[in-house]
Amino acid sequence: MAKFYPELTPELQQFIQTQKIFFTATAAHQGRINLSPKGIDTFRCLDAQTVAYLDLTGSGNETAAHLHENSRMTIMFCSFSEQPLILRLYGQGRSILPRHPEWQEFYPRFDCLPGERQIIVLNIDSAQTSCGFGVPIYELKEERQTLLKWADGKGKDGIYEYWQAKNQRSIDGLPTKILED
Repeated sequence: MAKFYPELTPELQQFIQTQKIFFTATAAHQGRINLSPKGIDTFRCLDAQTVAYLDLTGSGNETAAHLHENSRMTIMFCSFSEQPLILRLYGQGRSILPRHPEWQEFYPRFDCLPGERQIIVLNIDSAQTSCGFGVPIYELKEERQTLLKWADGKGKDGIYEYWQAKNQRSIDGLPTKILED
């Protein structure tokens, strides 16, 4: 049975720390819903009502565009181990770019990684667990290094050019504000 929480308990925070993948979901008022898988060690529980992840440069920037239009966001974790559990975090998200003053407050909590684009912060309105009995059991073979190698090969100038070409608008034409002041 589903159970709701007003904040993350220590047990839920521990569950999050052991997960190797999470999913983010956002939607603008019109257009496509975005659902993205995230890996690599980029997720942090900041306190019982705040989580964040270091967002790396990718093929699109849908999450940022949606959060600028409206801040609704869901993050989901699901256990692929013997102990089944699904955890959804519902709340209000925002994007913090490296040039913003808040960057210095949040960034020290993360490892430096090639292709860093922004930090996505979620203020949790509620959390929900459900059984996860239908989720298959998988074992992690290894973290993929492709994205990190790609970003490292591009360098800072190449990443900036990529943002100019590919990350300024969502697929529905919404601004991501990646290069705006």
